[in-house]
This record gives sequence, C-alpha cells and structure tokens, in this order.
Amino acid sequence: MERSSGILLPVFSLPSPYGVGTLGKAAYDFVDFLAAAGQSWWQLLPVGPTSYGDSPYQSFSTYAGNPYFIDLDLLKQDKLLTAKEIKAADWGGDPGRVDYEKLYNSRFTLLSLACERGWARDEAKVQAFAEENPWLPDYALYMAVKRHFDMKAWTEWPDEVIRLRKNGAVERYQVLLADDVRLFTYIQYLFYQQWDALRAYAKKQGVGLIGDLPIYVAMDSADVWADPKCFQLDEKNVPTAVAGVPPDYFSVDGQLWGNPLYDWAAMERDGYGWWIRRIAGAEKLYDVVRIDHFRGLESYWAVPYGETTAKNGRWVKGPGLDFVRRITGWFRDMKFIAEDLGILTPAVHELLNASGLPGMKILEFAFDGDPDNAYLPHNHVKNSVCYVGTHDNAPIMAWKDEVGKAEVKFARTYLGIGKDEELNWGLIRGGMGSVCDLFVMQLQDCLGLGGEARMNTPGVLGGNWQWRLAPGQLNKKLAKKLRELTAMYGRLAAKKKDE
Repeated sequence: MERSSGILLPVFSLPSPYGVGTLGKAAYDFVDFLAAAGQSWWQLLPVGPTSYGDSPYQSFSTYAGNPYFIDLDLLKQDKLLTAKEIKAADWGGDPGRVDYEKLYNSRFTLLSLACERGWARDEAKVQAFAEENPWLPDYALYMAVKRHFDMKAWTEWPDEVIRLRKNGAVERYQVLLADDVRLFTYIQYLFYQQWDALRAYAKKQGVGLIGDLPIYVAMDSADVWADPKCFQLDEKNVPTAVAGVPPDYFSVDGQLWGNPLYDWAAMERDGYGWWIRRIAGAEKLYDVVRIDHFRGLESYWAVPYGETTAKNGRWVKGPGLDFVRRITGWFRDMKFIAEDLGILTPAVHELLNASGLPGMKILEFAFDGDPDNAYLPHNHVKNSVCYVGTHDNAPIMAWKDEVGKAEVKFARTYLGIGKDEELNWGLIRGGMGSVCDLFVMQLQDCLGLGGEARMNTPGVLGGNWQWRLAPGQLNKKLAKKLRELTAMYGRLAAKKKDE
C-alpha cells in the first residue's frame, strides 16, 4: 500500500433529514471533502442490516446491505416514492443521533411502496442481480420468514421444518411468503445499485473504500441458518460454545459476543469455500478489507453456551497460517489489513509476520511512559496502519479526560504539542508523521469532538452506533488544513499532488 491517509466514518453517521446517513447526497459530499482534503481512503464500519442492539458487527447477513442506507431522495428521483410520502414518516427528534426504533417503524413501509412500483419495471435487472449473487435467495427467504414469525431469531421459529431446513420446507415457504421474498430481494437490488454508483464516484475522485469484515457472523443470521454445518452447533443447531474475549483493557468481565464459533475442521475439508464466498462478497463492496479480530485466527476464546459472562472461556487453536495463505492467495488483487488488537501472544505476532499483512498501531494506547511501547511512533514499522483511535475508542478530546494526567502530559511532550495546538491536532500530526504506510483518523478527532460523539463503548449495551455528523460541520477550511498536513508528511497520492 502506498503512503497515504484516510478518515473513518460510518455511513449511518452521515447527515440526512431521514434519521440516518445514507448513500445519497451527503455520501457524495463526503467523498468530495475527502478528495479536497487530500485523503485517499474512506474507512467504513460493516454495512450489513443490523439486528438487536443495532451493532454493525451483529448483522442478519455478511453479504446484504443495510436497508436503512438506501437513500430516499434517490428513490424519489427514480419515481419510486413521492416527497409527500417521505415527509410523512417520523425519523425521530434528534438529528445528531440515530433513532433505530423510528427507522424500523418507518423505513420498510416506504421500501415496500418502492418495491410495489418498481418490481415490474426492474424485474429483469433484479433477476440478473440475483443470479450474480447466489447468497440472495437464502437471505430474502430468511428475512421473509423472520417477518412471518414476528422477527424472532431463527432459532426460535415455531415451525421446526423451516428452522432446520428440512426437506421441502424452503420451497414451501418461498411460495407461502412470495411477496416478502420479493420485497427483500428488491431491497438488496436497490442498495447495490446505489452502492455501486457511489463507489464508482469515489474511485473517480481518487478515494478508495476500506471495509470492516467482522471475524464472526451473528447467530441470528442467514449465514448460520443456511450453512449450519460450518459452525459449532449440535444436532438441533444450538451452539456448543460461543465467541467472546477474556477480561482486558475494555472490560473486567471480558466481552461475551455470543456469536457461534466456526467448525474450522469442516471448513478446511471444504477448502474454506464458505470464507472464499464471503470475501468475494466483500470484494464487491470494498477496495481494502480489514479483518476484524485477526488474533482469533491464531487462537480464539471459546465460551460454553449459556454462560452469562466471558470469564469462563478457554483458548482454542484457530486455523492459523494455512487459512490466511489460502485466502490471500485466492484474492491476490485484494488488499487486507489485520486488526491485531487485544491480548497478543508471541504466536499471534508470528502469524501476523508470516502473513505479510499490515497490522495496526493505535496512538491512544501509546503514552503509558514505556519507550518500548509498540504503539509509539518511533516503534512503528512501514507495513502497518496507524490510527489515532478506532471506533471502539473515545475521541481524543474525551480520551484526555479518561486517562491519567501523566499519559496526556507524556503525549504532549512526546509529540511536541505546544499551548497553541489542540491535543487532537497534535495526535493527528503525530499519526501523519508515522512511518506507517497508512494513517487513519476518526472524523470526530478532526472536528475536536468529545464523548458525545463516541461511536461505541465495548461491553456496554445501549447508546452505541448513534452519533451523526451535523450539516455544515465539514468545510473548506478543515479540508485545507488536512490537505496541508497530508502533503507535509508525504501522504498525498500522485494524482492529488497535481490538483
């Protein structure tokens, strides 16, 4: 990867008048801002449809796009909705926060109208789209059956024949729920039409997309329901153990994620076909894929099913280098980033080094006073990605109030942050100057925002994944400042140098 920089901002955080960020005008405006600011990358959080808890890391599908991100104004331009219909919906009273309940209650009514009006016109295109995306029939049926059973998790569906996909059940429910199968198929067609147009525009502007691939999929997902043999489930498709992480920096009880664990032996016998298909799906969305929780490929924390915390888990060996080489060898044109955070052992470091993938350096973890701290810029290496903080960290202007005064003082001294320079800009400058090939900053840090703009607090339920950018917060002055820093530290792409 060439020396460059980018900004982390989830789609849902974009401004819009309709309750959540979308793939419409604000997304194009953000691409323009990135280009003007000399940034080569837009890093996103997962863009799949969210389930209970609203986390983008707990999606109904590893392939599908989030229906909330479909832009309503673009549907209006396409004669699928009217301005009156859009205006009549209730999107919540706080434009700075996503109200997911209001979205759920309003969005699908409008998308159903769009499907009614557009299906006959677009049927041939939708059919071609479905043929290019073999995951779609299972996903559309899964969502239709969920709706039929009041959105219960598939493990709680009262009809065992469809829950366990017994003979004839899939075909019978496809007929029974044909209208909803058609709706969820059309929704994905609309999402990908808008996504492909935005991605093409970003490419034209010299901006690539970095996507986040969660290591695990949600238990309540089409992925597990359609391919239970790939997971550690019993004969009734109940997990025998689930995913999490032990007590760490973020949580004294660890984090009980609850995702089903992979049956790596079964996947290996299949040549890791499930993963190859999954990454092929990600390739249709992103230019670079960040593999979340990379350390879980060396060994993963397995928690017995039914535990209420992650404390009583154990480490189990993962697929290791054979899997990583199989994936990177299959996708030679795809760039990967390894999210190598958490409890790192020598074996994890060996796996990362052997893989050749760039790992991550987090500046918020750097200033404990230890000169050997791997996150201090003088210990960085080129084949890495430097972040001020990730979506799981507080914005810098909140971080300074959460850590000890000694850490803040050390950061100021180390980075030479004077009285006239804000702490957020000092850390951005420090990251820009790192030897790491890529530097990524949260947009909140560019804006100097505090705890109110935190994206996620690991281990804490509620209040996450809600922060939204306000209209007008991005301007030419900010873009100019970022561009000057980017140029100063040699991170401008060749095309941008000529502009």
